[in-house]
Amino acid sequence: MTERTFATWLLVAGALAAAAAAVLFRHVDPNAADSPLPGCIFYALTDLYCAGCGITRALHALAHGDVLRALHMNPLAVFMLVAAPLMLLHVRGWRPDALQPVMRVLLSGAFWLVLLPAYMLLRNLPWWPFTLLAPG
Repeated sequence: MTERTFATWLLVAGALAAAAAAVLFRHVDPNAADSPLPGCIFYALTDLYCAGCGITRALHALAHGDVLRALHMNPLAVFMLVAAPLMLLHVRGWRPDALQPVMRVLLSGAFWLVLLPAYMLLRNLPWWPFTLLAPG
């Protein structure tokens, strides 16, 4: 199998996974007490929000068209739903000049090594405006 064929199959698998997730989050409410979707293990063990806390509820909100609620649950996850496809397209060769400065930052490992721990730390601070980052 060539690299191009593998990339095509990977893209198709990703699209199918995204469609399945959309259907799941449209019909299963993670906010319900009897939800089959798991909660955050990190939060259960530490009572602290991890960088991923609220993603499931954010995806549920997005599946129902509620962007503001999704941003309230996990703004980084909503940002990543836009950034990840752009990053993938950039890696695959689509490189508009206007996006070059942004892609240089987003594709930098150092950026993520700073952003994720900082986001996790800030969303656990008990003062405004940091409380806006906590899922609620």
